[in-house]
Amino acid sequence: LDVVTHIQRKIDPSLAYRYACRVGMCGSCAMTVNGVPRWTCRTHVDRVAKDGTLELRPLRNLPIVRDLVADMRTFFDKWERARGHFEGGATRADDFARVAPESPARQAADAGIECIGCGVCYAACDVVRWNPDYLGPAALNRAWTLITDVRDTKTAERLRAIAGDAGCHACHTHTSCTERCPMHLSPTASIAGLKRAVTKAALEGKL
Repeated sequence: LDVVTHIQRKIDPSLAYRYACRVGMCGSCAMTVNGVPRWTCRTHVDRVAKDGTLELRPLRNLPIVRDLVADMRTFFDKWERARGHFEGGATRADDFARVAPESPARQAADAGIECIGCGVCYAACDVVRWNPDYLGPAALNRAWTLITDVRDTKTAERLRAIAGDAGCHACHTHTSCTERCPMHLSPTASIAGLKRAVTKAALEGKL
């Protein structure tokens, strides 16, 4: 990120790129560095430069706005297609839900809940590259965290949303998303959970 900032401030003021926190919290500085999607704020040049060469590109699998800026609308639209928003049934009059931290459902949700939507996994996904309609690892990971949330009331609808040709079963389990996730999450494991949940629901006649 310091390299890009230096170029923009000292060499080419017209260079467009995106960043915010600079400390590895927001994920907005994600770019493709020497062919690999990364957070640039956590990327050390001396560890990734090949023969003294550094190539920077915007995130793959997304439209380009300009220079190093990718258009994230497609990415977040797929979160909505996967029903990636919490839909509970409690009202303000109800008591707080009590979910034991050691419960299997809570632990399953916790395993993927720290996703910050940076798009690195999406850029790393070969299936998205082959099939632009595929929901992608981040949206499916989000769906899994909601399906395992005992407070959410839309499991059946969410399973239907991610069960189609562009859903969880389109994943080829290449694990690129897991290998590249800066938060060390495993969207691959979340997608595997979705596959099991969809299959179970289908066998039970709930889809």
